[in-house]
Amino acid sequence: MKYAKFLSGLVISVFFTSFLSACANRADKLIIVAGSTSVQPYAEILTEEYALKNLESEIDVQGGGSSAGITAVQSGTADIGMSSRALKESEQSLWSVEIAKDGLAMIIHPDNPVNDLSLSLICDIYSGSVKNWSEVGGNDAKIHVITREEGSGTRSAFEELLMGKDTITPKAIVQDSNGAVRQLVADDPHSIGFISLGLVEIGEKPVKAVQLSGVAPTRENVVNGSYPLFRSFLFVAQSEPSGPAREFIDYVLSDAGQRMLVNEGLIEGDNG
Repeated sequence: MKYAKFLSGLVISVFFTSFLSACANRADKLIIVAGSTSVQPYAEILTEEYALKNLESEIDVQGGGSSAGITAVQSGTADIGMSSRALKESEQSLWSVEIAKDGLAMIIHPDNPVNDLSLSLICDIYSGSVKNWSEVGGNDAKIHVITREEGSGTRSAFEELLMGKDTITPKAIVQDSNGAVRQLVADDPHSIGFISLGLVEIGEKPVKAVQLSGVAPTRENVVNGSYPLFRSFLFVAQSEPSGPAREFIDYVLSDAGQRMLVNEGLIEGDNG
């Protein structure tokens, strides 16, 4: 009887040892990717395709914004951070790689008759000195300015590329993702917002991307340098990645990964 109990205990011990070992191995293969909501939908597409060819891989993609992703990498709670802004001086010790480039599109409601704005007019709208659409060739209606939250890579890029020393009006409506900005503009005929160029056509309701001083917001115009609003999409890590995280990044930078990003409306990164 004691021998039977001993065998039973041995079997249970072996089972739990194997179970814990399997869990540990699974945890070693889990990759946490967090950060920019601009990069997030593309990372999710890449993850889905990567999983089809790497059945043992497990990648968890989370949003939160560029600064949140960088902080998660610094604290060790994420393996890879996604950023749609350049690294700040205090973040320069981190490892980073450009996975793609993306334009910033200024979007308005399709019913708005305005089709073209200059960079200076957009700056005036976002600083609050221009308040009515009639001042820029539109209908007599108050402009509803929509912006991203502080810490957003999209907002940081917009401020750096366009605002200069001016600041975004405190009366602007703040949204926490590209999708939320797009939805609000699609629902409000008097609004204006900025989102990732690759996301303009993605949504149940249409929005209109305006030309900038006669230059259309297209991938081709970003590539040839005529469209001025574009930024880099980065993957960031504490140090140069290895293991599963490195393998996933290598896939993103491969010809197959870059083709997928280009097919989704982005521009091949310098490291692709």
